[in-house]
Amino acid sequence: MRPPVLVAATLTALAAAVTALAAAGPARATATDPPAPQGVFLTVSGDQGAWMRGELLRCEPEAWGHHPHASEACGALDRAHGNLDALVADLEMCTQVYAPVTVSASGTYRGKQITWQKTFANACTMEASTGYVFRF
Repeated sequence: MRPPVLVAATLTALAAAVTALAAAGPARATATDPPAPQGVFLTVSGDQGAWMRGELLRCEPEAWGHHPHASEACGALDRAHGNLDALVADLEMCTQVYAPVTVSASGTYRGKQITWQKTFANACTMEASTGYVFRF
């Protein structure tokens, strides 16, 4: 068993450390910190999250990054003014097979915050509805 004086001293030191950390406040970005990455993180997942893939789409100042169709995807988002519900659908014949696919988008597009998610009946209807945006 520890002596009560040692326990009290330890608790006092711990309280002082917590108070000092709380007084310091949250960490803030400084002029030397790199800017936060801009872009929209896109994900596609299968039924009940059985599989998932994602890609960061960057459109500023121009399309760049690892998205295989970045220019086309940024162009589609430009025409929709960043509103993924307003993407122009392709005229494509899709089967009636039910194999749900969920897509999501979150991040910053041309200074506008985006948070969006939608489930489609299958990958064909997803691609027809979203065009190049989720083709990765």
